[in-house]
Amino acid sequence: MKRYKVGLIGFSIGGHVFHAPFIASNPDLQLYKVTARKEEQQKMLAERYPDAIGGLSADDIINDPEVDIVVVATSNDVHYSLTKQALEAGKHVIVEKPFTNTTTEADELIALAKEKGLLLSVHHNARFHSDYKTVKRVLAEGRLGRVVSYEARFDRFRNFLRPGAWREQAGPGSGIHYDLGAHLIDQALQLFGHPESVFADLRVQRDGAEAIDDFEYILSYPRLKVTLKGQMLAKEPTPRFAIYGMNGSFVKRGVDPQENLLRAGVRPESKADWGVEPADIQGSLSLLENGKDVQEYVLSEVGTGQDFYKNIVATLRGEEALYIKPEEARDVIRILELGDISWREKRTVPVEGELISSKY
Repeated sequence: MKRYKVGLIGFSIGGHVFHAPFIASNPDLQLYKVTARKEEQQKMLAERYPDAIGGLSADDIINDPEVDIVVVATSNDVHYSLTKQALEAGKHVIVEKPFTNTTTEADELIALAKEKGLLLSVHHNARFHSDYKTVKRVLAEGRLGRVVSYEARFDRFRNFLRPGAWREQAGPGSGIHYDLGAHLIDQALQLFGHPESVFADLRVQRDGAEAIDDFEYILSYPRLKVTLKGQMLAKEPTPRFAIYGMNGSFVKRGVDPQENLLRAGVRPESKADWGVEPADIQGSLSLLENGKDVQEYVLSEVGTGQDFYKNIVATLRGEEALYIKPEEARDVIRILELGDISWREKRTVPVEGELISSKY
C-alpha cells in the first residue's frame, strides 16, 4: 500500500504539537518535509524527527513533486492563500482550523478541490477529544430526556499579552473566538445541526489587548438553547460542558489530556493509556429516574487524536468517507461571520439559507 509523503507548513505550536506527532506515528504516512523558520524550531525538528527534511519556505513543500499531502499549520491569515497554492499544484490539503477567514474564501477552495479531484479537510481535532466524545455518547443514550440547554466553554487564565503573538493582534481571523470558538461551534453543529439564529457578544477585556479575548455565542434551535463561551480571565476552572434536560443534567469538568502530553513531546504510540482521562475529572449525571434521584459518575471516552490522520489515509484509499468535510468547516466560518454581524449590529441574526453542509 502507498505510504503518503506529508509536507508540513508551520512548526510552531500548531505544527509540532497537533500535527507532527500524529503524522509520524501513522505507519501509512511519512513526515517528509517541514518548514521550520526559527532556530529553536529547526533544533526541535532535528531532535524529534531526524528523518524529516527541514525547509524554510512553503514553496519548498508545495513545489516538491515528492509531496502527496500538504498540511497548512500556519497563522490564519495565510490559510486561504497557501491552501489555494497547494491545490493548484495538485496536492491533497489539510488545513488547521479555522478553515479560512471568510466563507467566500472557503467556498472557492471547496470548489477548487472538487474541480481537481483532491482531498481537502480541516483539522477540527476537538471532535476527537475525550470530553466531547463523552458528551456525544451521553446525548445518544437519551437518559437526560429532551435537552433544553447546552453550555460549552473554553475558559483560561492569562492576564498578560504575549508580545508578537498573531492571535492577539487586531485583524481578520485573530482573537480567541476564531481559535477556541471555532472548536465549540463545530462541536455544536455536529451534535445539533443547523441553528435557526445566532446572537454573539464579543469583547476585548484585558488591558492593552487588541483582539477579542471574551466571547459568547447563543445558537437558537426550536426547543434548545446552545451557549458557547470562552474567556482569558477565568482564574477558577469552570465546567467544560453543562447539559440540562427534562430528566436532569450532565456536567463535565477538566480538559482532554492529549494536548498537555503532546506539548511535553510525548508521542501517542509511546503511551499505552493515550487519551485516557484521570478519574477525578469524569463527568457526573444527576437524574430523576422512576421517581428516584440518581447521581452517577460517567466513565469518559478515550481521546483519539490519531483517528484524524487514520481517516485521511482511509479516505485516500477509498475505504472510508471523509470524516471532517470542508463544507462543515466552512459553516463554522459562517457562524463566526454571523456572530460578527450580530455583535456589530446588536441583534439576533437568522441562519436560514446561510449554511450548506448536510442537514441533520
